[in-house]
Amino acid sequence: MSAETPRRAIGEMIEIPAGEIVLRDEGTKTDWTVEVGAFRLAPYPVTRELYAAVRGEAPVSPAGPRTPVTEVSWQDAVRFCNLLSRTAGLAPCYTIGDDPDAEDVVCDETAGGYRLPTEAEWEYACRAGTSGIRYGELDEIAWYRANSGGQVHDVATRTPNAWGLYDMIGNVWEWCWDLYDPRVYGPYRVFRGGGADDRQWSCRASSRRKSHPTLRIDDLGFRLALHPGADATGRRT
Repeated sequence: MSAETPRRAIGEMIEIPAGEIVLRDEGTKTDWTVEVGAFRLAPYPVTRELYAAVRGEAPVSPAGPRTPVTEVSWQDAVRFCNLLSRTAGLAPCYTIGDDPDAEDVVCDETAGGYRLPTEAEWEYACRAGTSGIRYGELDEIAWYRANSGGQVHDVATRTPNAWGLYDMIGNVWEWCWDLYDPRVYGPYRVFRGGGADDRQWSCRASSRRKSHPTLRIDDLGFRLALHPGADATGRRT
């Protein structure tokens, strides 16, 4: 794969400014504030087209090449990030061991390669300076149960948020880096955003779910984050 493939298939990475976000867990009724440094985020989730270009194949699906890739585990996602980083000539962010629960995966955010966003980065970017339950009217910004026909749709076909990010709500859920609550759920990782078959109450900026890092789910994909000092292909500037 040439270096032009990431540039074309990922889209121009969006500059996200530094700030802070208040996260909330509805189960425990707990709030916590997180400082978010500047970073870059892909304008839409990783597509089947990009995943196949990097990995050689994508999970079997009738969905088209410009739909978000699904049936991808958290482990699959971090391995993809490392492989894409090497393809682009970047230092991979992840050190990956052989723990079956992936608890030995370590992320070096300064490495310069592609990675998953943290949960705080994800919600901060999703909100794009807004404070409501969503960044716009649901039917305009998201593919969800009421308008999707029960299937995922091509990326970037709904209205983006104020920072130019598409599909942050609806279409597919997206893996984040974080453990959900290791004291209670062990290695389970967070995913965010709502999917094409979810009802409106699941399609909120604050909605958070969890799954084991080895599980593959038919409405769960991921989005790429990048060091702020890199160009559109991930190269440091």
